[in-house]
Amino acid sequence: MANFNSLIKRKQYLWLGLILVGGAGAVAGGLYLSDLNLSSDEEAPVQGEPAPDMTGVVDSSFNSKVEQHATTEMQATAAELYTFMLTLGASIGACPVLAQQNVSKPNIVLILLDDVGYSDFGCYGSEINTPNIDRLAENGIRLRHFYNQARSAPTRASLITGLYPHQVGNGALGKVPGYPAYQGYPNENNVFLPEALKTAGYFNVMTGKWHLGYFQGVTPISRGFDRSLNAPFGGYYFSSDKSLKKNKKERTNQRNLYLNDEEIGFDDDRLPENWYSTHLWTDFGLKFIDEAIEEKQPFFWYLAHNAAHFPLQAPVETINKYKGKYMKGWEDVRNARFKKQLELGLFERPDQLTPRNPKVPEWDSLTQEEKERYDMQMAIYAAVIEEVDRSIGRVVEHLKEKGVLDNTLIILLSDNGGNGEPGIEGRFAGKNPGSAGSTVFLGAAWADVANAPFFLYKHHGHEGGCNTPFIVSYPNGIDKSLNGTIQKDNYGHIVDIMPTLVKLTGATYPSSRGGHKVPPMEGISLLPLLKGEPVKQTKPTIVEHEGNKMLRDGEWKIVQEYKEPKWRLYNLKNDPTEMRNLADREPEILNRMIHDYQKMADHIGVESEIEFKVGKWYTPVEEYLK
Repeated sequence: MANFNSLIKRKQYLWLGLILVGGAGAVAGGLYLSDLNLSSDEEAPVQGEPAPDMTGVVDSSFNSKVEQHATTEMQATAAELYTFMLTLGASIGACPVLAQQNVSKPNIVLILLDDVGYSDFGCYGSEINTPNIDRLAENGIRLRHFYNQARSAPTRASLITGLYPHQVGNGALGKVPGYPAYQGYPNENNVFLPEALKTAGYFNVMTGKWHLGYFQGVTPISRGFDRSLNAPFGGYYFSSDKSLKKNKKERTNQRNLYLNDEEIGFDDDRLPENWYSTHLWTDFGLKFIDEAIEEKQPFFWYLAHNAAHFPLQAPVETINKYKGKYMKGWEDVRNARFKKQLELGLFERPDQLTPRNPKVPEWDSLTQEEKERYDMQMAIYAAVIEEVDRSIGRVVEHLKEKGVLDNTLIILLSDNGGNGEPGIEGRFAGKNPGSAGSTVFLGAAWADVANAPFFLYKHHGHEGGCNTPFIVSYPNGIDKSLNGTIQKDNYGHIVDIMPTLVKLTGATYPSSRGGHKVPPMEGISLLPLLKGEPVKQTKPTIVEHEGNKMLRDGEWKIVQEYKEPKWRLYNLKNDPTEMRNLADREPEILNRMIHDYQKMADHIGVESEIEFKVGKWYTPVEEYLK
């Protein structure tokens, strides 16, 4: 014992540190075990907040309460640490507890971008300046394949409900009379993600583009969010934009925002002067989550940018950074992006770059005036994305300053592929394109670059339309050996977000809401990604939008474009960019998957007889791959 005491004296500062850390660990472990609440009682909703109808709740998706909470390595070992520190305390004497810190549930920041293509971030191949997004990838993981619903509102409906858009009422962007699955806004037969997270004590925040039936009464505050600053449809950037007018059809003034469901004007005293929407969403979101941080309450922040949706607008100083950079033309830029993708390890072979749209003219065939117009068009688009990156950097820095970054899961994704609307040329209108009041569309020529190495665009079932970047950062929850990795064999779908977050937080997903039966979640938890383990999709993944169809099952995928009679079959493990149609070589696989598609389509409520318009940007697949 004398030797032991002398050792303590010689190493007193080291031992003091160990004791302090150990004591805190013991307390944290004990509190964590307490937080697990191993009894059968459900965690009570936050006091003062209405709880969703929990009639008939079935918590069958989890094996145990421990599994619900043990989502990070630190949490999983909390009990062992607690036992260890009790033993250590008994050996060296009582350790004074100087502070108590609860092992909290993870905070969640879910960042959804609009019309951003697969290769538009540096970490996915871009020349656009995105250091903050790239840093998230370096300190997290990326997927090579992550699927959305190929269009804005359908994707948002799936994201927020864990169901397919047809089940929710958002089978199309707008209303198709006579078809409940296509009513254009969410029905009552679903639970929104924040409503579920309330059962786990979360403070829920939403800022940005809503696009989920605001004027049908489906508002953020009515569906589980505690704070919100939103634009019902998005579609604007500058507070000085005088071109925005009254939308009689939707009964709304485009120059209005909604603060906690209160309609306010662009010049409301509570808003900063001369705001830019990308930073406005960030400003208010940071203010809202500070409320939760101060109350030591876990938070969920849904940050839904309208960037990079048209009309593309950005600060002139940012645009000027890119002006002239794209004079080399879309062929060179697309090739450079793919070269970088090969270097990053996203793809393996030079032959995996798809041909660009054959309707796109050769750059050298353009006049100097045309080249300058297209250069400016892409410069504006790049500037919009750089401003988003700056916003994300502010989010990360704020979380770091508040001491909560390590315990915050950040997910970054896009609602669909790059936008080829309204056609090859896009749109370039206004006195000063890129400024307030102007209208700029990227167009199909540059969208070919945005979606590199894939082909086709937003609306479509090929990879260019529904496969977009997916980045996850979670310092406390991702094995450090996985940081910076790209997972090529694992893939996910937008319906997987809800079950992932429900399981991560220990929330309850109810089977009914307001007397309406709620379908079970369609997706699966993606938490195995955080450990580098295989994600076992339990059923095929389906995307259907405006008659464009796709089904993926493991390494196999089938696609049928609207008005095209034949299905195409791809093996994405060997052919991730859909260059080789195997329909004739593998008829048994093709027929099985067509059968599975129809089964899934019937299950979610797809209507096959509805007529849709074919966009001017569309080029038949056969013409791409001649």
